[in-house]
Amino acid sequence: MIDDVVKLFKEMDSKDLRILAGIEIGMKHFEWVPVEEIMKYTRLPYSTLEFKIKSLIKDNMVIGTNNPYEGYQIYFDGYDTLALNTLVKRGTISAIGDEIGVGKESVVHEAVKEPELSFGEAQGVILKFHREGRTSFKSVKRTRSHLEGKEHFSWIYAARLAAKREAEIIKKLYPDVSVPKLLDNNRHALVMDVAKGTLLYKTKLEDPEWFLNEILRQVALVYEKGYIHSDLSEYNIFVNENGVQFIDWPQYVEVSHPHAEELLERDVTNVLKHFKRKYKIDKDPKETVSEIMNS
Repeated sequence: MIDDVVKLFKEMDSKDLRILAGIEIGMKHFEWVPVEEIMKYTRLPYSTLEFKIKSLIKDNMVIGTNNPYEGYQIYFDGYDTLALNTLVKRGTISAIGDEIGVGKESVVHEAVKEPELSFGEAQGVILKFHREGRTSFKSVKRTRSHLEGKEHFSWIYAARLAAKREAEIIKKLYPDVSVPKLLDNNRHALVMDVAKGTLLYKTKLEDPEWFLNEILRQVALVYEKGYIHSDLSEYNIFVNENGVQFIDWPQYVEVSHPHAEELLERDVTNVLKHFKRKYKIDKDPKETVSEIMNS
């Protein structure tokens, strides 16, 4: 729970953070980072390191093994802590609020960013932690094209790469495509503007045909830039009085992808099914996809 992470983060000292960073770096080369490697990085004597690691294990920041040697891995709470430490130091966030979304592959929280100048109001932002790899490496690898061909990867790698991919695509799309602005990215965490409006599946639209056309227009804009969301549905589209915004981009593909048309059709079909079911608007998916690809 992020509340526990925030509480413990306030109580941690520089040695704790150095140990976490040492294990993080070591996991690039070891499944379980040998204690000797952590000592090299932290320059702490074994007695101090042992005491500190026991405390980190107790706080769910680190897990360890003694078979076939003494080694350690960072746990999600520990990785959250390292990301928070960097984001706080940069001034990107100053406080974390309620959890507003959770799934198998991410956790989303409200957060606060202080104004850059001494005057002005604090800004509400969104803090998203990627969790790819937490439940099943095999399923993540099977459904993520960017992990194909990689025989060995840690959950740190999977979560960090997913966050990096999402950050990169948002930068490429914004502001031409209606997506929340990216404010910062560190490790597996993204900080973004709050999406405008409410999620499509929760909203009763007064002019559903206008919103459907606007969603399809945005899909076409994304396609024109060379990309496909590939996970689009009523659960990651926000609607507001002025338009729509798309969120959740780590599964995007380029239009050169061998299954690009199939993935585009799946996105479009998801959207059209929602509008047909809820508003009785009927459009042919294949015709709509053809219009998008040839617009």
